[in-house]
Amino acid sequence: MSSSAPSVDRSLRIVWRRRLEAVRSQSLQLAAPLSAEDRCVQSMPDASPTKWHLAHTTWFFETVVLQAHQPGYRVHDERYAFLFNSYYESLGPRHPRAQRGLLTRPSNEEVLQYRRHVDEAMLTFVRESDDAAWLAALPLIALGLQHEQQHQELMLTDAKHLLSLNPLQPGYRSASPDGEGRVFAARGLHPAPVCGPPLRWLARAGGIADIGAPSTTAFAFDNETPCHRALLQAHELASRPVANREFLEFMRDGGYRRPELWLSDGWAAVQQQGWAAPLYWSDTEARCPGVFTLLGPRALDLDEPVSHLSFYEAAAYATWAGARLPTEFEWEAAAADGVLEGTGEVWEWTRSSYDPYPGFRPQAGAVAEYNGKFMVGQLVLRGGSCATPSGHARPSYRNFFAPGARWQFAGLRLARDVS
Repeated sequence: MSSSAPSVDRSLRIVWRRRLEAVRSQSLQLAAPLSAEDRCVQSMPDASPTKWHLAHTTWFFETVVLQAHQPGYRVHDERYAFLFNSYYESLGPRHPRAQRGLLTRPSNEEVLQYRRHVDEAMLTFVRESDDAAWLAALPLIALGLQHEQQHQELMLTDAKHLLSLNPLQPGYRSASPDGEGRVFAARGLHPAPVCGPPLRWLARAGGIADIGAPSTTAFAFDNETPCHRALLQAHELASRPVANREFLEFMRDGGYRRPELWLSDGWAAVQQQGWAAPLYWSDTEARCPGVFTLLGPRALDLDEPVSHLSFYEAAAYATWAGARLPTEFEWEAAAADGVLEGTGEVWEWTRSSYDPYPGFRPQAGAVAEYNGKFMVGQLVLRGGSCATPSGHARPSYRNFFAPGARWQFAGLRLARDVS
């Protein structure tokens, strides 16, 4: 008698097992340069300890995949649901975000044991689950891997913020000079220079553009959907992001002292928080300022794209330059055409509010809370950064932060209207 149960190519499970192993091991590799003490501390409410990132991404797989789809699965520790839930109201109460740095227990080793327990269970599930359970869980496994890659980027940016507050100014990793004494950072530690080619203005015709992830995309977050059409006016886009040397000109022209350049909330932030330069810059009156990096302090590379800017700083610079920030739709259309240089080194602030696309529907179940609930009071960034895991970003990817956020690798690309 024939069965109506779904059938799955077993080789597909091998592919996903390798993906799972690769992403999960990458998180441990990123944590490796940090001591147990480093991994426990929270430098500000917006950042999280490395240990918490390692545990939270594990909690996601345990809760969303194993508990929901693996019959008989026994959780590693029932108390962890309270400690490592981030913001999922439907999954119960949770430890306050701003107090994650108080979680000295469980220890770092206990968190690693937790990861090993869940990893073993996940690999068994991928290998042995029946086809119906596998097909139901596969979209959640894909989401879990992308979710962990987001936290891998946060592990780097959160660690950088933490180490920058240490008077010893320690590097996340030590720099290794080449045979000629020059220092090259591995990808993920700071942006690569973009100022080699001169900035050019790319003429972009107006018209209808397809925006959002097409149905053929291997993976997309729900906030990238549905694919829809947007009307663009004729405009110009800068060929590359703004470089440090260009932002330094803005500073030396009194950019942080001229209220006419700033949005009202931005000017209030400048006054209240004493901003006078991008985050991590020092000795700004020197011919070449210093900067704190994941390799420790060094001289600012004037040809690198400016980074660690808030939206307010990006918008003020654009006003000073006689330009504006692009909309996320202008940015995506140009990225899809392959005409933008220097993408993937810094996230690029856009002038677009983080809103749902027409016809947006969140995913079903607990992961409905993943993106949609944050669609208010945030601005969209595009393009990825040097800290974004390889292959994680795409032209339709929508990152989002509050306008005052500075600890991410965020910079800008200019746009201007065509009369």
